[in-house]
Amino acid sequence: MAQFQYKVWQNIPDVPAVLTAFTINLHSDENGGINMSSLSERATLPGHAETEKLQPTKDTVFFRDGVRRIDYVLSYVDDKDGEKKQERRREFEANLEKQGLELETEDKSDSKDQKTYFLKIHAPWEVLATYADVLKIKVPFKLSDIPHGHDVPLEWLSHPFRLPDHIMRPQLDYFTYPFDKNKTDFFLINDKDTFFPPSTRNRIVFYILARCPYYKEGRKERDKTGIKRLLSNGTYTAAFPLHDCPYWKRARNAECESERYNLYKHWARFLCFYKEQPLNLIRKYYGEKIGIYFAWLGFYTEMLFFAAVMGVICFTYGVLSYDDNRSSKEICDPDIGGSIVMCPLCDKKCPFWKLNSTCLSSWQSHLFDNEGTVFFAIFMGIWVTLFLEFWKRRQARLEYEWDLVDFEEEQQQLQIRPEFEIRCTNKRLNKITQEMEPYLPMKSKCARFCLSTATVIFWISLIVACIIGVIAYRLAVYAAFASIIKDPMRKIQVVGRFITPQLATSVTASCINFVIIMILNFFYERVAIWITDMEIPKTHLEYENRLTMKMFLFQFVNYYSSCFYVAFFKGKFVGYPGDYSYMFGKWSKLRNEECDPGGCLIELTTQLVIVMAGKQLWGNIQEALLPLMRNWWSNRKGRHHPENHSSRWEQDHGLLNFSQLGLFYEYLEMVIQFGFITLFVASFPLAPLLALCNNILEIRVDSWKFTTQFRRPVASKARNIGAWQEILNAVAILSVVTNAFIMAFTSDMIPRMVFLYAYGKDASMRGYVNNSLSIYNISQIPDDNMPEEGGNWFDNTTSTCRYRDYRYPPGHAREYTHTMQFWHILAAKMAFIIIMEHVVFVVKFFVAWMIPDVPSVVKARFKRERYLIQEYLHNYEVEKVKIQMSASFMTEQPSEVSSMTDKQEVLSDCLEPPS
Repeated sequence: MAQFQYKVWQNIPDVPAVLTAFTINLHSDENGGINMSSLSERATLPGHAETEKLQPTKDTVFFRDGVRRIDYVLSYVDDKDGEKKQERRREFEANLEKQGLELETEDKSDSKDQKTYFLKIHAPWEVLATYADVLKIKVPFKLSDIPHGHDVPLEWLSHPFRLPDHIMRPQLDYFTYPFDKNKTDFFLINDKDTFFPPSTRNRIVFYILARCPYYKEGRKERDKTGIKRLLSNGTYTAAFPLHDCPYWKRARNAECESERYNLYKHWARFLCFYKEQPLNLIRKYYGEKIGIYFAWLGFYTEMLFFAAVMGVICFTYGVLSYDDNRSSKEICDPDIGGSIVMCPLCDKKCPFWKLNSTCLSSWQSHLFDNEGTVFFAIFMGIWVTLFLEFWKRRQARLEYEWDLVDFEEEQQQLQIRPEFEIRCTNKRLNKITQEMEPYLPMKSKCARFCLSTATVIFWISLIVACIIGVIAYRLAVYAAFASIIKDPMRKIQVVGRFITPQLATSVTASCINFVIIMILNFFYERVAIWITDMEIPKTHLEYENRLTMKMFLFQFVNYYSSCFYVAFFKGKFVGYPGDYSYMFGKWSKLRNEECDPGGCLIELTTQLVIVMAGKQLWGNIQEALLPLMRNWWSNRKGRHHPENHSSRWEQDHGLLNFSQLGLFYEYLEMVIQFGFITLFVASFPLAPLLALCNNILEIRVDSWKFTTQFRRPVASKARNIGAWQEILNAVAILSVVTNAFIMAFTSDMIPRMVFLYAYGKDASMRGYVNNSLSIYNISQIPDDNMPEEGGNWFDNTTSTCRYRDYRYPPGHAREYTHTMQFWHILAAKMAFIIIMEHVVFVVKFFVAWMIPDVPSVVKARFKRERYLIQEYLHNYEVEKVKIQMSASFMTEQPSEVSSMTDKQEVLSDCLEPPS
């Protein structure tokens, strides 16, 4: 395509001494004519008089001519490195124009800060058609004749939760097919300006920007390519597509969509929390990748409702059975719990203590550790399977409706990241495409993999070290709390009844652990990104999957390690008086923690509530309050409703940038929450309720951020939630194991059941507390374990103390060894784990087998659409051949007639007799 430029200088009437420069790109079309559509105007007006004459409002998404749509905006400022950056911009913009894009610059004098230039980019039809063909973008070719479905019975019940039909379905359903530039008449192209929606247009332009070089012609500098490099070196300050209008009112231009306004009105406001989400409008405005995220988050929240209801029922059962808790009654009874002297829980600082001092914690433990908890743990094992299986069906439906069925293989796996192309200089033949492409040598790949693995191991070791430090804190501070909170009848009479050394230690350690988690997260995010960049993944899909696995591994160890310690290690390796176990050996004097007589489950509950609730609270503060404070500060400066004096590109320039990893952090937050409500839910049945309340707020906060606080992200496609699906499956399987072990080893459910059916009298729990405590002779306690005030108890009260275990009493032939009841309980625990896991896994696999991943209706529609596509393509090709044959016949027939006439004339001349 030939190009040439010239400048036309003319005087503008009624504006003295003002000149306007027009740069006109004249493109010769296919027929050799001149195409004036790529007009690029660069005005040098000092004021706004002429601009306002051509354009009544600056809040527009069109060029100054009011015809060409702005598909992308770049901004830049002049600084000390102006010459070098100006040279880069000049080459880059020249190459963009060679690609066929049309540019228009807004001078810094027209911007509010008087120093920012805005480069507006428009993609004409030829560019859109070319790259739509390259990217295999599916476009409509026939209106769909497949009905959506039948009316739902009792549909009126769901009417309050529904949105208007034009919001839920902003466009008609069509049969679609990958765009082919040579078959434009096959598709439904009524208007070339509106055929490709704005989300597709900005996606195409970004594809060009990401691969456009900015080196001089004739030179090959591979690292000088793409808008990302120009943003990182400061040549441009921002690059973004425009929102279509302000979020609080419709667009003034009737030709412009007001989808942002509709999203804010029907989706982003908190008062709409009970309404369904307009997923089709979200997909149309933001692209399929963001649409899939909100579809998954909405479905997850819907399923949480059932888990929350069951959790509330389980907790209610614990409250209603409060008075039937025989164990707590015996602990609180002055004649039973008040007469039992317990052995010290730490060396030197911890005194002997009465069992009834833990009365309150035993009642609290019963709220979560009761018969209903077993049922709830089994229910959650089945719930998580139903959630994953039904999501696969919902995802399959969205893949069909959003034309994503064949997307992944054709698009994400075959599109190479620009960073990979730049950093990998070696090339080899691709066996699939039969084209030369860059590749990373095996030697370099192995070296990067080893470095990545070593870095991951180092940071995970750092997490473990921090957890060990918190455990050491728990052991050390317990003695301090025990020395302060001693006998509640002597010193701290009010506080001592409600705060035990165990509770004080657990709460403070959980808070410290949460602070450490937040600090480590700050570093992990950067480390994970650095490692993934260093590995140089080939495709965007591979990059996201690698980053996802690393980041989740870091977060998994960071968030859950403390809960794993309390659930499976605390109180399990204690020993007994006279032979206690120590964390780093006896020299450390850090004796392993013991569980409260009421069980370790209440401490796991405390740990879970503090970490989970704290994370959700901190996340909401970051996502909601910080942008609100930013808005408040902007309003104080008089920037409220900036459309009155700012252009559309300036309004969007002032918004936050939505990074490529923006959705990654949203998924990560929800998946970590999913782990909390599945891995340790047996210890806290109200966890799904907390998650449900948080997610109702999360959907509206995220939608509010996307609609009001962020620049419009580049529309990108994704057919599913990616690597998060496999992570959810792994967490679901692990949750069955963890909950079974929690019920067996952390809860007191199994020891109570064994006592009830094998050792109790009259099939009751009477005497369980006394049965669960072993006896030790105080005189045999070593001096290192003896409390500093131990003599008072030894001389004045009793000669023995009790501890939590099943061992023979002093004087027995096998004193201080495990009793037969201990082995019965251990066998019952192992049997419970095996039975529960097998029952839940059998149900899981049966449910997964019963529920197909793709609904039969979707399969039938997909086959029907494939059939119709083939039929219409066949008919189209047949008609095209007919037209070509008829055209060739019409052109060949006159020549055949003339040749026959010539032959007859020659023949007649030959046959004519001589004169």
